[in-house]
Amino acid sequence: MMLTAFLRRTAPLATLALLAFAAAPTPPRKTKLYLIGDSTMANKVRATFPETGWGMPLGTFFDTTVVVDNRAQNGRSTRTFLAENRWQPVVEALQPGDYVFIQFGHNDESQNYPDRYTSPEDYRRNLTKFVTETRAKQAIPVLLTPVTRRYFDQNGHIKETHVLYSAATAAVAQKQKTLLVDLDRLSRELLQQLGEENSKLLFMQLAPGDHPNYPLGRADNTHFNELGARKMAQLVVNDLRAQHVALAEAHLARPLPKNAVATPAGAAAQPTTP
Repeated sequence: MMLTAFLRRTAPLATLALLAFAAAPTPPRKTKLYLIGDSTMANKVRATFPETGWGMPLGTFFDTTVVVDNRAQNGRSTRTFLAENRWQPVVEALQPGDYVFIQFGHNDESQNYPDRYTSPEDYRRNLTKFVTETRAKQAIPVLLTPVTRRYFDQNGHIKETHVLYSAATAAVAQKQKTLLVDLDRLSRELLQQLGEENSKLLFMQLAPGDHPNYPLGRADNTHFNELGARKMAQLVVNDLRAQHVALAEAHLARPLPKNAVATPAGAAAQPTTP
């Protein structure tokens, strides 16, 4: 008798709880953005700071519905990325509507490193594999030409250092009707605008004593510091917006109210807090 009375009292509460649970809105599915590529894009470890791959700040350009999963690795070409089974886990994890940013070329073109060199023909074949297997999972591939190196000629003009492999990337994009970000061209235009001296501010150009990780300094015209990585990520996002890609148009980060006004000066210029 006591059990029956207890059940009668608690049944309405249990029903309400179930109804409340059923009525709770389903959180929006997060879009995964996978990055595959080389050291110019990859995550870096503390011991190599301030070296920064441009994939590291990329996530800050998007709202919380986008999750960046950076699988890029130092020293990898399309061939070694596949041979080391780094691509298959990405394919297996892909869900419809996800994105894959594909940027190789730096190591593929390195004929003096036979352990990573990939002929232009094999390079095109590997890019096509990435594209077709991404689409087979109803995800969206984005090809990127290899970001430029910082080399100027005697007249102060930036050199084009990825001629064959940028052209091969663009050819695959055209044949496969794939989104393309010509990061080679965009980054060269930025460096040309900055000039030979000021463009050093984007790269791992360190004098002796600048940072304890590099006590003898560093003169690296391939890898970026924090500023350079952010500027490259900005180029990518702006180009996707110009192409009206949904990832960049619908999922950009929204500023805090304090950040949506002109920069304050003097005593009002306090750190921004959420």
